[in-house]
Amino acid sequence: MKLCVLGAGAWGTALAVAYAAEHEVRLWTRDPLQAAELRATHANERFMPGIALPSGISVFDDIQAALDGCDLALVATPIIGLRTTLQAVARSAAPAVLWACKGFEQGSGLLPHQVAREVLPPDLPHGAFSGPSFAIEVARGLPTAITVASGDLSFASSIVATLHSRRLRLYANDDQTGVEVGGAVKNVMAIATGVCDGLGFGSNARAALITRGLAEIARLGVALGGRHQTFMGLAGVGDLILTCTGDLSRNRRVGLLLSQGHSLGDVLATLGHVAEGVPTAREADALAQRLKVDMPITQAVAAVLDGRMAAASAVEMLLSRDPKVET
Repeated sequence: MKLCVLGAGAWGTALAVAYAAEHEVRLWTRDPLQAAELRATHANERFMPGIALPSGISVFDDIQAALDGCDLALVATPIIGLRTTLQAVARSAAPAVLWACKGFEQGSGLLPHQVAREVLPPDLPHGAFSGPSFAIEVARGLPTAITVASGDLSFASSIVATLHSRRLRLYANDDQTGVEVGGAVKNVMAIATGVCDGLGFGSNARAALITRGLAEIARLGVALGGRHQTFMGLAGVGDLILTCTGDLSRNRRVGLLLSQGHSLGDVLATLGHVAEGVPTAREADALAQRLKVDMPITQAVAAVLDGRMAAASAVEMLLSRDPKVET
């Protein structure tokens, strides 16, 4: 397969490295200086230090040239860049597209497939690539399992058959809404878990927070048309556990630093990478209020990020909620 990976951040670089041994891989970056550096050094030291780019990866800074003749476009930009990247895909002759970004589009509150519906030709096969996956582990060839979700299950199954490997295992799913909600809101829960851990509330509190976080994710996902069972799978509980407990989680680190009294601006500057949970918290909170879905953890995280509440106060507020029947 001729695979064009759009976006040369950590995730795009990891996917390009992972698939270079078995497929013809093109890696696109919008930055000509970065493209020149990648070609010269065969490495992406900013986003994926210590990982060599296989010689078979072709690096482009012209997106139409990168897409020319490809069999599949795999968008690995942050969600803020999804719409413009899909617009470029729509202008090309790419026969299919997947996206690996997670979150809600800022301003519109749309999920990735809803953005795609506005931008892509209606007959262009498309889907989401989501699951519990740290980019550096994928780049190192460590075992990882991912969900490929599309409203067209035959398309998702064909992608699985083509890109599945022993180290990067793929599973087809036709619940695109559920998969995308799981991938988006788990980042919000990771921020909450980071705050909880940073304040020293212990493992019991963390387990409770993750469990109740999963309930929130499922409530919102079902309200948007997803299936409850999706949240028991890789793109739901799997991704949630990894992001809330793994030391490589950027969103968990946001929560840890906020719990120490750092400002959000300083936290984001320190990360050097996009933490999708920050804009997602605001969009998910607004969406939950419109749909009248009970999401107290999300609401608390959004309040902390907006400066309306201190991190410690948010946790205390959650702990002081009235007892209720578990749902």
